[in-house]
Amino acid sequence: MSSDMIILDYQNRNPIYCQIVQQIERYIALGILKANDPLPSIRELASSLGINPNTVKKAYSELENKKLIVSISTKGCFVSSEVERAKEVKMEQEFENIKKSIAELQQLGLSVQDIKKKLEEIFK
Repeated sequence: MSSDMIILDYQNRNPIYCQIVQQIERYIALGILKANDPLPSIRELASSLGINPNTVKKAYSELENKKLIVSISTKGCFVSSEVERAKEVKMEQEFENIKKSIAELQQLGLSVQDIKKKLEEIFK
């Protein structure tokens, strides 16, 4: 991964480290980043983005907590070999979010048929 793949939006309300996390997660989900691919060093990415290295460190720590990347002492950070399992967990979390949203729509009075109809409109 090259450091120019990360684009920061300073007008965005999301913190910078979250933007980095989201973009790396997206690249992994799309298969642009694959298992064992190296990531730029913390210092290199911070320098190319013009941000504090602690911000990149926080992003990498979050990605490591999500088991999407691994840090190997003196070698650097790499996309985890367990990335497929991490993607499955992420998908399950997203489906749980969808379930919660559907429950909220039903509490607002929409029927299952109304929700299905709206979803079909969205997918067209």
